[in-house]
Amino acid sequence: YVCSTWGNNHFKTFDGDMYQFPGLCEYNFASDCRGSFKEFSVHVQRALNSNGHPHIQYILITIRDFTVYLKPKLAVVDGKIVKTPYYSSGLLIESNDIYTKVYAKLGMTVVWNQEDALMVELDNKFNNHTCGLCGDYNGVQIYNEFINGDTSYNAITYGNLQKISKPNARCEDADETQALPSCIEHRDECERLLTSSAFADCRLRLNLEMYIHACMQDKCACNGREDSFCLCSTISEYSRQCSHAGGRPGEWRTPYFC
Repeated sequence: YVCSTWGNNHFKTFDGDMYQFPGLCEYNFASDCRGSFKEFSVHVQRALNSNGHPHIQYILITIRDFTVYLKPKLAVVDGKIVKTPYYSSGLLIESNDIYTKVYAKLGMTVVWNQEDALMVELDNKFNNHTCGLCGDYNGVQIYNEFINGDTSYNAITYGNLQKISKPNARCEDADETQALPSCIEHRDECERLLTSSAFADCRLRLNLEMYIHACMQDKCACNGREDSFCLCSTISEYSRQCSHAGGRPGEWRTPYFC
């Protein structure tokens, strides 16, 4: 029931497909796509920070008649800056130094770490009714996202299709010919990090292989620079998703690591 994005442009759909999409426009992350009236929509816009790492610049959420605009340490509802915790009919916004959380009574929770990682959890009444970077939530991997009828899309084509067209926005589509490097030389290190004893309770709850691949891509992208973004963002996501799935990750951060 969870879709997430984190770190070096990684996405995991409701159906469990994992892919990378480096777009820097505003995109439909997840929306109700049944009829002309959308019960909710979540849009996301990334930018590169001064180190060249992607982070989430803002999130735009509509829930029936409400519009919620989130930036780090800022929440705006229907055009007015609000203090958190903020309550209104069917809507709760909480924030602290680490997370902003939005709970909507219609069956949606949005959690953002105010940096790179965003997670949307949806009630299963929205099965087969969503669209966007998070996919259609029909319980079947690949189909309707990356294979639709006789057409197949790569991750970047699929991502570009989710762009929100805004009349004045000048925004280039991501390059669809970019192939991901194999990064196989980082496999041992990523596997060692993600199978450490701190994550013993996570092995059977998550698809470990997917996170190993994401970690390998992170290491490649950093070209040997040992900065914490490359090492820590996927491990942090693995830890978050493990907790979310009912696991209890141990203490994996140290003063010298992440």
